Amino acid sequence: MGKPALEKPISENHAQSSINKLNTDIENIYPSIYPTKTDEAVSPQKDGLMDRIDEIAAYRELIQENIEYDYLCGQCGKERVNEIVEIMLDAVCSTRSYLRVGGEEKPAELVRTRLLKIDRRHVEYAFDCLDKNTTKIHNIRAYLLTALYNAPATIDHYYRAEVQHDIYGSG
Repeated sequence: MGKPALEKPISENHAQSSINKLNTDIENIYPSIYPTKTDEAVSPQKDGLMDRIDEIAAYRELIQENIEYDYLCGQCGKERVNEIVEIMLDAVCSTRSYLRVGGEEKPAELVRTRLLKIDRRHVEYAFDCLDKNTTKIHNIRAYLLTALYNAPATIDHYYRAEVQHDIYGSG
């Protein structure tokens, strides 16, 4: 008869095995205290979401800086200025290829570029246009977006026309 097959001895002692099982049980009971290995790794979705949130915050800060936010809040009211910032931010951060401005579909990159050039004077101009408007505005957001988008191209002519009217206007 040959040699009997011998099993390998168990190297882990019983006490250590019990401690490991207890630690595993505690981690399963309190997952918020003891995150699993998959919880510790940042998922691509969470990482992408945080990147997007950081991007939006950076654009908000840039827009506020461009329009001299604190000055405008003092002159025009914080709520009113915040509405403008949010409208601009929505358009600048849009993921759509085209945005509707002035009743037309415009390339989003064109709208983004133009809105990022807006300064305090352009916002004051948009408010001035809104304040002088006497017709019913059905979509105030679209009106303001269009006024802001057109501001860099029309502000000088608007104020020249105002001066001309003040000097030579009908009386």
